[in-house]
Amino acid sequence: MARETVDILISGGGLAGLISAAVFGHAGWSVLLVDPAPPVTEGDAEGSDLRSTAFLRPARDLMAGIGLWDALAPHATPLDVLEAVDSTGWPPEVRERRAFRASDLGPDPFGWNLMNWLTRREVLRVLAEAPRVELAYGTAFQGMLTRTGEAIVTLSGGRRVSARLVIGADGRNSAVRQAAGIGADTRRYGQKALAFTVTHPVPHENVSTEIYNQGGAFTMVPLPDQNGRPASAIVWMNPGPKVLALAGMEQAGFEAEATERSCHLFGPLTLESARNVWPVITQTAERLTAERTALVAEAAHVLPPIGAQGLNTSLHDVASLLALACDAPDDPGAAPVLAAYARSRERDIAARAAVIDLFNRVCRSGAAPVQAIRRTGLKAIYDLAPVRRRVMKAGLGGA
Repeated sequence: MARETVDILISGGGLAGLISAAVFGHAGWSVLLVDPAPPVTEGDAEGSDLRSTAFLRPARDLMAGIGLWDALAPHATPLDVLEAVDSTGWPPEVRERRAFRASDLGPDPFGWNLMNWLTRREVLRVLAEAPRVELAYGTAFQGMLTRTGEAIVTLSGGRRVSARLVIGADGRNSAVRQAAGIGADTRRYGQKALAFTVTHPVPHENVSTEIYNQGGAFTMVPLPDQNGRPASAIVWMNPGPKVLALAGMEQAGFEAEATERSCHLFGPLTLESARNVWPVITQTAERLTAERTALVAEAAHVLPPIGAQGLNTSLHDVASLLALACDAPDDPGAAPVLAAYARSRERDIAARAAVIDLFNRVCRSGAAPVQAIRRTGLKAIYDLAPVRRRVMKAGLGGA
């Protein structure tokens, strides 16, 4: 079979891979995206990603710059306030509540929340009209040979492609990372996360609420109304056995348990979706680059689902790689581009991983002294206005 040639090959058809294809294609390079699994673009379909993503301001700006945000904005719910709630005991008793307001940093919301399956559907719809982007779902990355001027990639079905840059956006078990000989450091917590959607009688008023207690955070992020009722996407972290028990619980009992865990802040919760389970880890690649290869998103880093840092950190990767590649349009995979990308992202990724790792350990602890530290820290961050603004800017990706 004859060898094809493209500028950029992206392995991984999740949200980070799709958005990468959109921005690099828009910049003028030919892009081939491959993924062995077909995309799931309906919320009630088998294998649907029932998580939501709060796209923070920098992620919005990246997508707005290529017109992609126009397709997503009608489906997005703004996040005007991030409320942190500290609770203890069972039934949970609220000890502290602090509301961090986006208006402290300007007129825009902190971010905009969308269901992952819906985001994928809309990005695919836009990419269907992108002339320089080919989406090859059902095609798997199998290996590559790199040299100074190109990467020769072998795909399933015998297809062979020469690319000037290979982007690994293929998840925590990245085949690209393995083919490049890059290891990964993994920290496990014995936790899993449960993702599902609920409706509730009390309006969320565009407030994203993170409730801390033993076992991990319980995060409620606003969605558009469903069936005429306010709705939220929930991620609930707990020790693995507890999550599996919750996932298998009959609906009425599960709704009662979730309502209790929410401290009844929004009234009785009604389950409106299936329940998805996935493991909670912190994982960082030992390097971000190899010859003709760059890692982004979960191929580069996996973070616990706290503070909307996961996909937003991934899109910081994409934005950085794009900006550096645009400075070398004739060769986006040149060694100086990749070296600059590694320098630009390694410190930020390491810092975010360390902070979220520590925060998760504190949030899941049931020890009274640790819970007291958590409450004291929350009050200290919020009650000092300069510190509060600095923490909010850091969460958005600013200095």
